[in-house]
Amino acid sequence: MKLDNVIATRPDKTIYRDGDVIIKVFAKDKSKADVLNEALNQSRVEETGLQIPRILDVKCLDDGRWSIAMDYISGKTLSQLMAENPAKTDEYLNMFVDLQLKMHTQKVPLLNKLKDKMTRKISETNLSATVRYELNVRLESMPKHTKLCHGDFNPSNVIIREDGQAFIIDWAHATQGNASADAARTYLMFSLNNGKEIADKYLKIFCDKSDTAKQYVTKWLPIVAASQSVKGKPEEKEFLAKWIDVVEYE
Repeated sequence: MKLDNVIATRPDKTIYRDGDVIIKVFAKDKSKADVLNEALNQSRVEETGLQIPRILDVKCLDDGRWSIAMDYISGKTLSQLMAENPAKTDEYLNMFVDLQLKMHTQKVPLLNKLKDKMTRKISETNLSATVRYELNVRLESMPKHTKLCHGDFNPSNVIIREDGQAFIIDWAHATQGNASADAARTYLMFSLNNGKEIADKYLKIFCDKSDTAKQYVTKWLPIVAASQSVKGKPEEKEFLAKWIDVVEYE
């Protein structure tokens, strides 16, 4: 593998392209367990038959950094297409939701459970004991499902090839659980990155196509907002706090 063609950089990783292969090289302080878990998640999702990049190799480089090699998918992200063609926003959102709903029909029984992950994330927040208790009560009251959930399903994680085929990337946060929790997280990401108008439009399309009550999805918002707050991004703090504050005290 050649590591001389950088195509993207992130705080915790650098992404290279070598022909038809993408190599994610993680920072030295990235947990080996996290890297192996990401590769394992993606490998398990591969078995569903969904169109995603195949894992080709996982290794520790000579300098101690871990890497994951996978298929390179040529095309543009749905996020790029939406920015380039704003008149097609509704068309792209419908495509996006159809892809999400197809994903939610899949079962991957060996993935971690979404509820367990949310419980852990709530415990890692800086929220008061009272708010953490209310969030956990709300979480426990939600129906237990086992649908494939992406955990970070947003337009930048969908690549559209020139032939129109859509591929879902970045499975680091995949779990099995309630699809409405996955939708709530997507709504939150749209709200943070694209604004309320696009977020509301997404939510309406998702609820109409899945025959899900909007109130059912939004009931997850305080939980997913608390989970997102663990990342500690200053620019998101005030926005997420507003969603967490909608917890109803009884």
